[in-house]
Amino acid sequence: MGSDQREYEKVAVNESDIHKIVQSYLMYNCFIDTLESFVACIGAKKSIENMEDMKKRKEILDFALEGNASKAIELTNDYVPGLLEGSKDLHFDILSLQFIELVRSKRIDEALGFAQLKFFPFGKEEKYVKKLEDLMALLAYEEPEKSPMFHLFSPELRQEVAKNLNRAILEHNKHPSYSTMERLIQQMTVASQELCKDGHQPFSLKDFMKM
Repeated sequence: MGSDQREYEKVAVNESDIHKIVQSYLMYNCFIDTLESFVACIGAKKSIENMEDMKKRKEILDFALEGNASKAIELTNDYVPGLLEGSKDLHFDILSLQFIELVRSKRIDEALGFAQLKFFPFGKEEKYVKKLEDLMALLAYEEPEKSPMFHLFSPELRQEVAKNLNRAILEHNKHPSYSTMERLIQQMTVASQELCKDGHQPFSLKDFMKM
């Protein structure tokens, strides 16, 4: 960061601003129990905003993370009608999760029927073809989790889809699609990268977090 890297320590930070940043992060990720504990700990008198929205998003995201994509789709359509139809990439990704879970549970005939019914519109677009080929290839293996497409069964894939679904719901409901903490880190990273262009030491968020 440069020779003046400790200058930021001279900047006064309002504790209430820190509380708001933490609350924003917890609300964004639907960490309801932790949020309620945090609010009680800091003695906040104001009730938690958007609690009903958080509860609905949490229920949807929990199903997506568990691999129960059909239930996640059902609840999403109930809570934000038209969202998935208007977000084709997201719709494809969550349908893919449902197909993968059918394959994982050895419901092959059902998986085939599902693919024919749900994936047909996507097969007309080039950007989905390779993904569809990988999905269909799972059907050729008795143990698809050990196939070259094993990554499709990873929890990281479900986490990525859930993250994008959460962001889409928030944006649809006119809420910030990134938490305040994420935006601060993004802005700090960009500002530090600009300083590097002027000859300052290259910025590393990992190193910064160790200070």
